[in-house]
This record gives sequence, C-alpha cells and structure tokens, in this order.
Amino acid sequence: MKIIKYLLFLLLIAIIAGSIYVATKDGNYTIEESRIINAPTPLLFNEVNDFSTWATWSPWKENEEINISLTEITKGEGAEMLWESGEMRDGKITTVEVIPYTSINQINDLQIRLGESNSEVNWEFEPAENGTRVTWIIKGKQSFKEKLAFLIQDQDLYQIFAPKLEEGLEGLEREVIMQMEKYSINVDGVTQHSGGYYMYSTTAARMNEVNEKAAEMIRQVSIYMEDNNISISGKPFVLYNQRDEQNGTTIFSAAVPTSSQMITPAGSPVIAGQLPPQRAVKTTLRGNRKNALEAWEETYSYINDNGLEVDPQGTPFEVYITNPAEEENPARLVTEIYIPVRETGENQE
Repeated sequence: MKIIKYLLFLLLIAIIAGSIYVATKDGNYTIEESRIINAPTPLLFNEVNDFSTWATWSPWKENEEINISLTEITKGEGAEMLWESGEMRDGKITTVEVIPYTSINQINDLQIRLGESNSEVNWEFEPAENGTRVTWIIKGKQSFKEKLAFLIQDQDLYQIFAPKLEEGLEGLEREVIMQMEKYSINVDGVTQHSGGYYMYSTTAARMNEVNEKAAEMIRQVSIYMEDNNISISGKPFVLYNQRDEQNGTTIFSAAVPTSSQMITPAGSPVIAGQLPPQRAVKTTLRGNRKNALEAWEETYSYINDNGLEVDPQGTPFEVYITNPAEEENPARLVTEIYIPVRETGENQE
C-alpha cells in the first residue's frame, strides 16, 4: 500500500513539475519567410491586399477539406477571409492596417480542438535591386494547451508553417509573373492617320534600348513644353527615322503632340515637327513592350499578305497609349504601331 502511495506521489510530482515546465516554457513565436520577386512593388502589394486573389497562390488553395468564403469587402482594412474545415479548424483572417505599398497587417483567429488561437500576420514590401523583397510573418503566443500539445508533436510550429509560407511566396511569384507576361497583338488593318504637330528630340540607339531612352526623352520634352507654356494635345509617340532590324539599331525621335505649329530657337534641345496625314497599317499591342518586335513582324506580314507595301517616304511610329511610368502591371500597357503603306506598284509623287 505504501508503494502505491509512493508511486502516486511521484506521479503527482511529475505532473506538477511537467505543468510548471510547460507553463514557464516561452510560448512566443515568430515565423518569417522572405523572397525577392522580379515584379513592381505596387503590383505585389495589390495582389496580397485583395483576398479574392489568394485562391490562385495561397499554400492552402488545394486543400479540398477547407471551404473558403469572402466578405463583401475583399481588400484593404476591414476585409475578411473565412474558412470552415471538417477537422474543426475554422477561422478567419482580417486585415486591420494597410500602409500602401509598404505593409499589410492582419489578425488570424482560429478555432481548433484546443480552443481559440490568435496570431498576427504581417506582410512587408521593400523595393530591391531585382524587384521587390516580400516578407510574410506570423507571430503570436501559444496557450498552455498548445504548448503541451506540441511537446508530443513530431514537428514544432516553425517546421509546420515555414514551408507553407515559402510555398505561398513561390505561388505569389508564379502568379504575378504570369500576369505580367500576358499580352495580345491585333493587326487592326489599314487606317488613315490624321497626323499633327509635335515637339521632339532625336537620338541613335540599339533596339533594346529604345524603351528606356524614349521614356526619359519624352519626359524631357514634356518638361520643355511645360516650361514654355506649350500645350500637350495627345499621347506621346516614337518616330523611327531609321530602323535597321538586321543589326538591331535605330535612329528615333521621342515626340509629344501639340495643338499648333511651334518655332524653336537655334540650338534648342527640343525641336518642332509635323507628322503628315498618311495611310498606315495599325497594330495594337496590349502587354509588355518587350513583345513589340513580334507585333512589328505581324504588321509586316499583314502588309505583304494584303497587296500592300511599305511607303518609303513615310516614317513608321509607335503611340504610347498607356504611360509605363504610371502602370505597375506591364500586361496592361497599350501601344499602337503605325507603318505607312501604299498599294503595290502605286506611284509616288
């Protein structure tokens, strides 16, 4: 009898000691994963800030046992994503603070067998040399029951959630890059372009340098026009004075339309010009301008296939309908290509 009492006493001591150990064990946790994604910061921020997009990249998107629903507000402060699971792991995540293009803070409320579990979810976005560093952080404090349960688990919290965060960031990168890569080319056919007056500057470059150089040149021309009270009357465009496809070089002019003819002083860095009315084949490129070469090739094919030829006295040009500096997603850029044409064998005056 004394042995039984002794054993029970030892068991009680063990339980008390174990409880003290669990109670004093640090339950605070922070799980963090980071990834540099080659995409603009605003595009990544907007993707994470909208719960309606999570179904395409969330690490839990393929779990058929989880039923996810969204509230009427899907993005920004007050947005909520709720889920139900047959394993009694129901919960919701609520966006509580948004600092545009910098951070998103959320609260994760989870109902599990051990009771209610709460954690903070933080997203941080930082411009990096090759894109944007996106950091996904989960932090909180385990209850006594949770700490006790994880003593007998094969994996701790970090081992469970860190791979999921990494998987989610990989999915986010894959989805955003796929969005950025979308483009379409439509040869609209022959049109009569009305021409008009413009201000411009000219330079020589390799074809793969045109986008970057033209953007800065257009900015400088716009500043010149503003400083000299010259009104802008349309979308900026690039005139290809010479275009050597074989060697990949060009002489081009970056131009901004104006409503009337202007006269500039000698030595001015910006010159006035006039684009004559002309017949041209128009092509619309929707998407990244790196696909412009393909759009030009399709335009030339249309010209050859429809009894037309390039007008040697005309100057082909591109109109930038969408400003790349104002659009974070290159898939939404719109560029119009105009190649002046004439009927095959048509005489020129």
